[in-house]
Amino acid sequence: MSNWHEPILFGFTLITFVLGISSLIMSFLPTPEGHNVMQSKVEYSFFGVAALALFAVFVYALVTA
Repeated sequence: MSNWHEPILFGFTLITFVLGISSLIMSFLPTPEGHNVMQSKVEYSFFGVAALALFAVFVYALVTA
């Protein structure tokens, strides 16, 4: 029971990976004409890249733990 932080860190790692990949996929999907198309693509891309950067930090924390 002394390694309780590693499973929690693994869960955060998995969540950030799924969030990053899904946000990047959503940035490539077509959006309806009524919405601001470029703004939504930039927002989804930003959240995707930010989540993947956080994923890299969590992987580094898992490797060094």
